[in-house]
Amino acid sequence: MTTINVHTVSLGCPKNRVDTERMLGALGADMAAVDDPRAADLILVNTCGFIRPAVEESVSTVLELAEAVRDAKPRPVLAVTGCLVSRYGDELRAELPEVDLWLSTRELTQWPALAAQALARRGFRDPAARRLSTGPAYAYLKISEGCSHRCRFCTIPSIRGPHVSRTLEEIEADARDMLAQGVPELVVVGQDVTAWGHDLGEKNGLRPLLTRLLPLPGLRRLRLMYLYPAGLTNSVLDFMRQAGPPLLPYFDVPLQHAHPDVLKNMGRPFAADPRLVVERIRSRFPEAALRTSIIVGYPGETEKRFRALMDFVAEVRFTHLGVFAYQAEEGTPAAAMSSQVSARVKEERRAALMELQAGISAEHLRCYVGEEMDVLIEGPHPEWPGLSRGRAWFQAPEVDGLTFVSAPPEKTLRPGAIVRARVESSTDYDLSALV
Repeated sequence: MTTINVHTVSLGCPKNRVDTERMLGALGADMAAVDDPRAADLILVNTCGFIRPAVEESVSTVLELAEAVRDAKPRPVLAVTGCLVSRYGDELRAELPEVDLWLSTRELTQWPALAAQALARRGFRDPAARRLSTGPAYAYLKISEGCSHRCRFCTIPSIRGPHVSRTLEEIEADARDMLAQGVPELVVVGQDVTAWGHDLGEKNGLRPLLTRLLPLPGLRRLRLMYLYPAGLTNSVLDFMRQAGPPLLPYFDVPLQHAHPDVLKNMGRPFAADPRLVVERIRSRFPEAALRTSIIVGYPGETEKRFRALMDFVAEVRFTHLGVFAYQAEEGTPAAAMSSQVSARVKEERRAALMELQAGISAEHLRCYVGEEMDVLIEGPHPEWPGLSRGRAWFQAPEVDGLTFVSAPPEKTLRPGAIVRARVESSTDYDLSALV
């Protein structure tokens, strides 16, 4: 069987990465990942079309790869997939004839078959479950597709459709497959993780899902991302507290803002005082790591409303905070609002909020200096021999800081291993530790 050389680029969110991994798995055991696109039989670009900068990055990436292999003989099959295709596919097909295969998110289940047709002459074989691209330390577990919320700034429902839950059986099978590959941490993702099961008639929220996942052999850490505030009810939080390890007390709650008028204008499903959900979590998990994302410069965000947001962040003291300047996306209600904020003001507000959070994060991390903690090793540092990249329990992959770990020369820190290390120093966002 001829080996299929594949060069992949996965842009955007972890949910996109899961789709990329499924595509790689469908290429079977004879697939080989290559770094050089000119050495590939198939180039797979999984795109993001969520906001304008992501669209621009996706188009630029496709153009660069098309140019890189223009004179290659034979020329690789160039496949472009994902949200950009779902949003702008008709226009792009006419403008980018270099692309051989366009695959939208509405064709997710057909991706392997369509790629197989394009690669039939190269010995495409039966599908495998999934080919992980995140390394041996963690994997993403996607539990749903799409979103049924109607936030006025968001394009996701129009791109990926309404919320559709995967079944417990599908999710468990996916989790078991990844754990069998030795991955110790599963990161549960969906557009709204707390909405899982609603469309299946499940009335107990995340409880049946967690009950199924937490006892799985080999699972050392289970992390939940994208928890909508309205879904974190008292009963769900009580169950999570009772469940305990390997479920991490890590709460990624995308609040987007703190001022009630801005939240109402955003059309958020939870537009009341966001302090309520923070208090609800901390009353049960005083040790909780709290992450949120904030949009600044949304239409109608006055200076007074922004100051209220700054006061809220200073009061709550999130462990991690992502700040984004609002982007007016074509086709969204927010883009047509009259009270748009200037680009200069948006950037000034983003910088001010990030400066505030840098100080809060630095204070958080200083508290760990001198303590011993478990660190999950992700791999060697690319520039410093003898230094490894790792994560403490309160550090999610790709979005939070890192814990850099040094070990004696005779001790090898294997990627995927969890080691005990003593924290020696801290910066605004990272820790350094010794084994």
